[in-house]
Amino acid sequence: MSKRDYYEVLGVTRTSTEVELKAAFRKLAMQHHPDRNPGDKDCEHRFKEINEAYDVLKDGDKRAAYDRFGHAAFEHGGMGGAHGFGADFGSTFADIFEGIFGMGSARGRGSGRERGSDLRYNMEITLDEAFNGKTAQIRIPTSVTCEACSGSGAKAGTKPKACGSCGGAGKIRHAQGFFTLERTCPTCHGRGQVIDDPCKVCGGGGRVTRERTLSVNIPAGVEDGTRIRLAGEGEAGLRGGPPGDLYIFLEVASHEFFQRDGADLY
Repeated sequence: MSKRDYYEVLGVTRTSTEVELKAAFRKLAMQHHPDRNPGDKDCEHRFKEINEAYDVLKDGDKRAAYDRFGHAAFEHGGMGGAHGFGADFGSTFADIFEGIFGMGSARGRGSGRERGSDLRYNMEITLDEAFNGKTAQIRIPTSVTCEACSGSGAKAGTKPKACGSCGGAGKIRHAQGFFTLERTCPTCHGRGQVIDDPCKVCGGGGRVTRERTLSVNIPAGVEDGTRIRLAGEGEAGLRGGPPGDLYIFLEVASHEFFQRDGADLY
């Protein structure tokens, strides 16, 4: 199924400002958050779709690339997915430059392992909780390493093998006169490995979707917009790759009597 336009997902126009994007995202994220809609798969899918769209459009460089190329800007390793600029974005141009001048690529052979995406979680806390701090339990749907294949993507008892088209390098070279150009191997998509007998549980991806419960320590004195990073608690990497990180964004709710201005309370 093709992806929906990111602007359509957030219900904004292509000329919307950062403030308008943020407001639309917050409204939709709160509406479709899994904690408010337990067991609703449609809301779970919508929540992921909203986060993916906002992650691209809030970043000036990613938004410009999306406006010009659409979803194709983030496919085939072009920008490393909608959750961030991957290493392939810069290295693709580096490979072309090095190939033209006969320097070759210094990145070595592909391993088939890809880092998991970072995740974002929006949490609303009260002014009292911001003042005193708290330990919160959150539930997030995310990708975790497949236990059946230990993250390799290959059926138990088998292993991925080096790609026969590129010899495991992940790149294919073409000589054109004085120039040597490289492109991503179309067989293994730059991973350098192929799986003949994929794991039936994860379909060869090395990860499955599960809901996880995490404990988050919110320190006393946090302000609205504070970001808390939980290293390694994001999505599991493809085929045993390292996991991404989880970012908790705090929003302090309005109080009935008090209003905060920095360190002052009125």
